[in-house]
Amino acid sequence: MQLAVAYRGRSGVLKQRGSLVLSLEPNLRRDRVSFVGKLRHPLLFREAISALHDIVISDLRFQPKDRTAYQEYLKQEKKREETLRQAARELKRDEMLKEFPEPRRLQIQEDYRRLHKRYWDARQRYSDYLREHDPILFRLVMPMDPVITVAPDVLFFECFSADESSYGCLSVQRDAFEAEQDVSLGTTNVDYSWELYEHFQELRTYRETRFVIDPRGFAVETAGADNYHEEKIDLPPNWLRGFMQLQAGMSLPLRHVSLNREAVYNLLSYLKRHRARKSPRAVRFELDPGQAVTMVLEPFEQRIVAHDQIYQGSKKEVIRTWGRERLQVLARLLPLLEGADVYLLGTGLPSFWVMRMGEMRLTLGLSGWTKNDWTGPSALDQLMPPTDPSPDLLGDIAATFRSNPCLSFHEIRSRTGAAPAYVAAGLNRLALLGQVIHDMPAGVYRWRQILPVALSLDQLGPENPETVAARELVRKKQVAITRDELTPTGLRALAGNVPERPTEILVDRDNKITRGKCNCSFFYQSGLRRGPCRHMQALRNVALTGGGQPSLDQWFAQLAQS
Repeated sequence: MQLAVAYRGRSGVLKQRGSLVLSLEPNLRRDRVSFVGKLRHPLLFREAISALHDIVISDLRFQPKDRTAYQEYLKQEKKREETLRQAARELKRDEMLKEFPEPRRLQIQEDYRRLHKRYWDARQRYSDYLREHDPILFRLVMPMDPVITVAPDVLFFECFSADESSYGCLSVQRDAFEAEQDVSLGTTNVDYSWELYEHFQELRTYRETRFVIDPRGFAVETAGADNYHEEKIDLPPNWLRGFMQLQAGMSLPLRHVSLNREAVYNLLSYLKRHRARKSPRAVRFELDPGQAVTMVLEPFEQRIVAHDQIYQGSKKEVIRTWGRERLQVLARLLPLLEGADVYLLGTGLPSFWVMRMGEMRLTLGLSGWTKNDWTGPSALDQLMPPTDPSPDLLGDIAATFRSNPCLSFHEIRSRTGAAPAYVAAGLNRLALLGQVIHDMPAGVYRWRQILPVALSLDQLGPENPETVAARELVRKKQVAITRDELTPTGLRALAGNVPERPTEILVDRDNKITRGKCNCSFFYQSGLRRGPCRHMQALRNVALTGGGQPSLDQWFAQLAQS
């Protein structure tokens, strides 16, 4: 999908009469959004926005092994060969010098210097152009500029990481500003560059800092001006669908766990000093109603207890989450941290860590695995609504936000008159389409259009075809389980015919297929490298749901009880 952006100038930090002005340039291709105010706590904002930057650039995908020693060996071999070649060249040069006169040699050297200068001058001009207009590589790291929303009570910035596995949202209460003026509510992209991050580090407590989403570009004709620039961004399908899948996951019912600063510090400190050499590498939450929240770091079995934080849930359970290495981006917030809230979907599913820092909150969303798992055939698909909400219901829910862009679930339900299950399915779909975001700490839903136009499911890119086909097999009741038992290692062994294809799988405690066997062409060609085939997924889905497609009410009741 192509996204067009246009900016009047470049975002940056300007020095004016002993104060700083943090000026962000909004996207002129969207509706007018502006805000001007003085920051009460510049240092707090500096650390929070810097942590958000670390989320954007984080990329923990597999990196090739260190081959430094081997490369050094190749250099030594090359040097030895070069010595031999140099001796041969000198011998040949002496022979050729006898044949070449001195004037001809001087002319060749002069031509070489002239062409050499021409080449490096052109290269320097190209380098200056890239420095002025952002490196091309920047778009590979951050496909879309950060999104900022000006709401009646908060400002919040959103971003997605380079490896498509981490989501960041910095929420700043409007109380964090004073002397507000020129406020226009809405959502827009803001111009962002590598240099802007360096400018953030200049914020200090002893200097007045004004925060500006510059509205001037909307009031004048800027096309053709020297500081006006446009760009067409080609959003990768996986990136876009992953970002929207994350929003949909946030709209589902979540377990809430509170942590104190000491527990967060102990978690990050232990992970910083110890590196696991074997699997599993999960953070295991042991939740017992009325008892202190406990985290266990696997495989060390290191227990971290938040003694003054009592779990308020209704049932005892154990939830294992992954992505703990990505938590290190929160380390710089520890001196400012008041406490943290963790929101859990379930074992092996995304988790959301909310850092509370007075008037600011930073939300870090983590997928189950470092490689983008929002769009893959994972257990997250089992939590989506079993039926599509009607267009009328989506229109009614969208209409409720016109009078107030911030509403609770019960307010939306009372205004639409729809049953809770239908409201939940409608909010989930609007979140998937980038229209609504769930503010978990505040317990409200906010109307926020992530792109200038409303998206459709087709624009999000095709869903995994094997996953779609697996759901169809389950719907037609073409799956017959012949074996379902636990192995001595704790894995669940399943076997069955899907349909008339003998299929076997091993499912771990996170409902992830670790091994399997099927005689279909998809498995024959790629095994599990591209994910499990439709027959394996259908077999697992029937084992998890008991067969049959649950109704919307059953889906909502199951989520509410979990």
